[in-house]
Amino acid sequence: MFSLLQSAATPTGKLNARTFLGRVFMLLNLGHMAWRQRQALLKLDPSALDDIGLSRDEAMAEAARPIWDVPHIWLK
Repeated sequence: MFSLLQSAATPTGKLNARTFLGRVFMLLNLGHMAWRQRQALLKLDPSALDDIGLSRDEAMAEAARPIWDVPHIWLK
């Protein structure tokens, strides 16, 4: 959370509400995208999972991750 506030701060250190709210909205959107992709992963049949190199257990473990646990590359 601290990095979220830092990224929304101006060079003077004051919090920029517009940037902060934009960052919050972006993070919520990323979480929703991750959730949707994980739900789609659960719907794949064994053949499709085999094509992408995952077992059913691995797909279930991925789908169980919390929505805020997104790939770090998405946060850049």
